[in-house]
Amino acid sequence: MENTAGTGKSTVRGVATLMASSLSNQLGAASGSLAFPAIGPLGVVAVRQLIAAAVLLPIARPRFRSFTRGQLWPVCLLAVVVGTMNLGLYSAIERIGLGLAVTLEFLGPLSLALLGARSKAGIACALAAAAGVVGITQPGPSTDYLGIGFGLVGAASWAAYILLNRTIGRRIPGIQGTAAAMAVSAAAFLPVAVVILFSRPVSWFAILCAVAAGVLASAVPYIADLLALRRVPAALFGMLMSVNPVFAALIGLALGQALNAGQWAGILLIVGANATVLRLEG
Repeated sequence: MENTAGTGKSTVRGVATLMASSLSNQLGAASGSLAFPAIGPLGVVAVRQLIAAAVLLPIARPRFRSFTRGQLWPVCLLAVVVGTMNLGLYSAIERIGLGLAVTLEFLGPLSLALLGARSKAGIACALAAAAGVVGITQPGPSTDYLGIGFGLVGAASWAAYILLNRTIGRRIPGIQGTAAAMAVSAAAFLPVAVVILFSRPVSWFAILCAVAAGVLASAVPYIADLLALRRVPAALFGMLMSVNPVFAALIGLALGQALNAGQWAGILLIVGANATVLRLEG
């Protein structure tokens, strides 16, 4: 009985940690959006990548010189994917708002889960997700298709991020590969950050918002997710991550980004499809 109670408490702590991680992630994205008028999505992403590398490198201490060619190419490719994923997301947030952008990006891991689900229930989940996409995008003459496109770029990049991390995890021990990719990405964005921050007047408020995005949306979730994965099964972890679009939509409301009933229905359909297909896999 003691072991069962201990396990139950550990799972509860893991769930609470994941909820805090998701909330931190979306608060970070919202914080970054406040810096858009001063430095744009590109500037926010540049600062975010620098912060992520600054946090992960001291923890992982990757040994770059010991990497073989077979280890190095997925690391470099992951660095490109990470930058593209974040730039796609923040560019989408600028144009269509936090809730819709995050939900569209969420289609990346959902698509991978659906590809692995070959049952009739999996097909039903795919159809529900497709209906959800129609609900949140609501195609029409006034639709911001470029913003939707940026969100879909983020989704494709997130799917590639998952696949590349699997490859890197098999080839490089621990989290060295991910940290190395963050370092390469940060090195690529460093000149961008320098040019943007020194070529125009930038307020301290904008810089702090961009730094907060890096801390809240990169550093805190990464550490929290590592801790949570020790306490909750991987399938439950994936299901709980479904709360991200809901948190994003609620925070978007606080920023004045109102959604109509169809868009809320679309978000809930996509979230429900993801939770269901992960439960089927588990």
